[in-house]
Amino acid sequence: MNEDVNDFAFLPLGGTGEIGMNFNLYRLNGKWLAIDCGIGFSGNDMPEADILVPDPEFIARQNENLLALVITHAHEDHIGAVAYLWPDLECPVYATPFAASILRRKLREAGLLEDVKIHLIKMGDHLKIGEFDLEFIPVTHSIPEAQSVFIRTPYGNVLHTGDWKLDPEPVIGDITDLDKFAELGREGVLAMVCDSTNVIVKRAPESEAEVRRSLTELIGSIKGRVAVTCFASNVSRVESIAYAAKQANRPVLIIGRSLKNLEVSARENGYLEGIPPFFTEQNMNDVDLDHVVFIVTGSQGEERSALTRISFDVHQHISFGTGDTVIYSSRTIPGNELAIMRVQDNLARRGARVITSRDHFVHVSGHACYEEVCELYKIVQPAYGVPVHGEWVHLNAQANVAKEHNAEPILLEDGDILRLGPGKPKIVGSAPTGRLVIDGSRLLSVDGDVLSARRRMLYNGVVVASFAVNMNGDLLSDPNISAPGLFDQHDEEFDDVIDEFGELVERLPHRVRLNDDELVDNAKVVLRRILGRRLKKKPMVDIHLLRL
Repeated sequence: MNEDVNDFAFLPLGGTGEIGMNFNLYRLNGKWLAIDCGIGFSGNDMPEADILVPDPEFIARQNENLLALVITHAHEDHIGAVAYLWPDLECPVYATPFAASILRRKLREAGLLEDVKIHLIKMGDHLKIGEFDLEFIPVTHSIPEAQSVFIRTPYGNVLHTGDWKLDPEPVIGDITDLDKFAELGREGVLAMVCDSTNVIVKRAPESEAEVRRSLTELIGSIKGRVAVTCFASNVSRVESIAYAAKQANRPVLIIGRSLKNLEVSARENGYLEGIPPFFTEQNMNDVDLDHVVFIVTGSQGEERSALTRISFDVHQHISFGTGDTVIYSSRTIPGNELAIMRVQDNLARRGARVITSRDHFVHVSGHACYEEVCELYKIVQPAYGVPVHGEWVHLNAQANVAKEHNAEPILLEDGDILRLGPGKPKIVGSAPTGRLVIDGSRLLSVDGDVLSARRRMLYNGVVVASFAVNMNGDLLSDPNISAPGLFDQHDEEFDDVIDEFGELVERLPHRVRLNDDELVDNAKVVLRRILGRRLKKKPMVDIHLLRL
């Protein structure tokens, strides 16, 4: 693809067709602008991985043409991958003060704080980055300082909504500026690249203020200890829980590292006003634990989260049981249902009462529902609607909304290059895409050898056999085989496998047993056949040979 072409194009590299990993690129006359760079979670369909990030290979190959990365807000699915991918991007980052505060902590942990230039964006700012003429529009979301981005170009204007909703009573942050959106609509909007996360929900818009009132009533009525779990980055909800605790004369104790970081960033930027400082595990002895409200990470059943460890009674400091109440003030991300149910079952088994949004009004979405998306289309009146950020059922639902409001929908897969101008918008090509897995400090390809081997080990097991032979290739003793998860060490069938393996190795041709490489290769084949016949599985097999 010719990068010198004069045009205006949009390219999603993450977040279209699956929730999370928002990573969007705009090209204007050969130069690129990135908007958001987030992580995603693998869910139950990929237990060998946990956190995913978009593969930046396409833009990394031409990062000299990447002018900047703009962050719309500080949620993990929009900002969480920056510290992992910035070494490939090597561009300035633009963010509001709150998002910049969150990002600096991530960069410091990654050893990149001194390398990354962060430019602060004021709410409602108007600035130019190269030829990109950007205006930021404050919107309501479940985190402070969320903004949409309006991109003016000679080829037409695009509204990139980011995450948003209409809430007349946001407890933190700004009210979505509909007057500004109407003004932009009158100016003319070629395309609206719009969040689809909650568009299939058809009900009256709900307010965070209503949740605050409901949580205040609920927590005030509960006897015994109360724990609330929510998304750690949901500043509005954390404040609502803390407000409800304050009204009930209960102190707040936060459990989970991400909540501690959130509190520091929120208070640094003037949020959580009037809320007493939270207690943590480090100073929990200074508070009556029978009278606190715990705010706990782990609403999605994450394996290493605080709530999961508490539910298995393996947390170092906290346990929940009879007389305790655990409130889930969050939604279930598709794919996490089994993990969440496992934690809830464990809590109930230990005697705790579990309350979810099915039982009480304890959660509202930070994303626009059907009625709200319809309202934005009416106001902005884009010629084209480009749904992003959602599963395909959500993208298709927004495409229908676009049609209902006289906008032509354009559905994209990650990697599709949509030329917005000159001429009528159309898909003109594709870029390589993929997902990388965060594995400690490494980034691994989902389809690479390491993860493929991990999947095989997970589903089929791994067997390690070792044996010693003399210089003539004769076995010096019975082989030793380790097959954890496949055989009980005291299983008679396991003894039969060891015996059969030893016999078949001794039957190998003499010339094979004289050559180490051939002997190892043939021993692997022999052991695979034995295991395949007995287990109907194909485990990974490794052979250790010692010749004496």
